[in-house]
Amino acid sequence: MSSNSNKMDLKSKLSLKSLHNGKLRLATIFAVIVSAATFNLGFAEETNKEEFKKIFHVYVANNYMGAVADEAAVQQIVDQKEQAASAQFQNLTISAETDINIIPEQVFEVDTNEQSTLTKLQETITVQAQAYSLKVGDTVIASLKDQNDFEAVIDGLKLQYVSQSQLAELKARTSESPLPELKEKETRLKEVQLSADITGEQITIDPSEVVTVQEAIQMLKTGSHETESYIVQAGDVLGSIANTHGLTTAQLLQLNPSITATSVLQIGQQLNMTVEKPFVSVKAIYEKKTLEEIDFVKVVEEDETMLKGEHIVKQEGAKGKKEATYVYIEENGKRTSIVETNENVLVAPTDFVTVVGTKVIPSVGTGSFAWPVNGGHISSQMGHRWGRTHEGIDIARPSDYTIKASDNGIVKTAGKHATYGNYIVIDHNNGYETVYAHLSKIGVSVGQIVEQGTAIGVMGSTGRSTGTHLHFEVHKNGSVMNPLSYLN
Repeated sequence: MSSNSNKMDLKSKLSLKSLHNGKLRLATIFAVIVSAATFNLGFAEETNKEEFKKIFHVYVANNYMGAVADEAAVQQIVDQKEQAASAQFQNLTISAETDINIIPEQVFEVDTNEQSTLTKLQETITVQAQAYSLKVGDTVIASLKDQNDFEAVIDGLKLQYVSQSQLAELKARTSESPLPELKEKETRLKEVQLSADITGEQITIDPSEVVTVQEAIQMLKTGSHETESYIVQAGDVLGSIANTHGLTTAQLLQLNPSITATSVLQIGQQLNMTVEKPFVSVKAIYEKKTLEEIDFVKVVEEDETMLKGEHIVKQEGAKGKKEATYVYIEENGKRTSIVETNENVLVAPTDFVTVVGTKVIPSVGTGSFAWPVNGGHISSQMGHRWGRTHEGIDIARPSDYTIKASDNGIVKTAGKHATYGNYIVIDHNNGYETVYAHLSKIGVSVGQIVEQGTAIGVMGSTGRSTGTHLHFEVHKNGSVMNPLSYLN
């Protein structure tokens, strides 16, 4: 033991428990002693040269070890046990099993197998350490050196997810003092909560079962003292590694955020395989004050005096500013919720206002072009074709052959062309013109006002054409444009 005060005085101490349990044994021993004493008194003259000797019966708990002639030998065994354990388990308070009882007996002759008794005692005595249990609910998770280590584990678990300065500041606060107002762009730890109560108490335990602070923290986080890892071997892929360890590929990637599904694994690379099953989760509650922009609203106003398709910006939009306070929660380092608790508008935003025309004049285009046939598909795109530029798109196989005006306008041209065959050009009076070619029949005349969707002719294969289709062009201010950029 570490001091004389902690050692058992084996020469003077008798266990009351053992005396009680061994009443019959002691009674027998005393009967022998009394009988022997009576006999000796009767024959005092003959035996005055004889002296009683003393032996010591040794018990561990209720188990009889044997007898020794010198009880100091028992103390030596206890000291050796404690010294060896103290050297192995430093910083722990070690004691040998205290339930050792010694019962003296006076005998004429010392007849003990002392070595056998001491060997049996050596094998039976165990050492224990004073420790501090760590419990979650009713479950003992680990045993620690002392209460200081117990408190260090609780702080250490919290420090896995909050900073040292945040925790120190939180501890320094008192519930009686109101919190100062948050500063702009300040984030403050408001509270740290554990998902379950962690308690502890003083215990006596096998010293080999005492763990370090870090081991206890790891066990609270993952359910295990140690993390499991895997070293990548030749031929390994993510799927096979995950399957071997009972994981999905998604779980494996979550455990190893530095790799992705497309990452190339390197031989010798270490992967974390520990799926955390925490005994206790840490919930950190934060307050945050920010300075934010308030986006402007886009407002559209209609004006019936303006032509449809025209628009003007009546008012440019401007973003506003506000102070906003949020409370957000992180559980084991992952944000789970965020709630705005206060808002103070510093500068109100200005709406972005656009005025659009709604007035429709049949001779003026709306600026929105409709599909010029009923159904059909594009059989040829705009671009270089057959050694020349194809300046529009070809539409074939509609549900019927009716050709319709793509937008409001006035018929500018309605006649024949060597390449286009029967064709029509509509001027939309807004900078746009559309061309309709290869018609089998023209249904309008020059100067005629046509509205969007009006039938203007019939699809055919006149001019330079290889089959029935409509060749359709869009011109803007004299330049040929891709119709697909305008058609709705």
